[in-house]
Amino acid sequence: QLVESGGGLVQAGGSLRLSCAASGNTFSIKIGWYRQAPGKQRELVAGIGSDGRTKYADSVKGRFTISRDNAKNTVYLQMNSLKSEDTAVYYCIRVSVSGINWAYVLPIGSWGQGTQVTVSS
Repeated sequence: QLVESGGGLVQAGGSLRLSCAASGNTFSIKIGWYRQAPGKQRELVAGIGSDGRTKYADSVKGRFTISRDNAKNTVYLQMNSLKSEDTAVYYCIRVSVSGINWAYVLPIGSWGQGTQVTVSS
């Protein structure tokens, strides 16, 4: 089970760090951070493999950084230079990945509650 935390209200240009805490070991699984804005489809924001390789959506490249601390069974999403369009509920979930450079990504299991990120302009 994965539990998200760290969301909040921040001004544009600010930063937040989201945490995704696992109830078990995370060192062998791939994890993705997704987000869903009102009226929009859920989208993959960033992902990290067991080998530390990462994948980012074009919209967040250079601003967001995904990382993992296997000792703490936690995956983080550091979000800098936040924009109003980053406002969404953010979710983490185990994912299945295939293809070159995370070409195909499928969420595995159930979605958690998510954590709300609101960026004011």
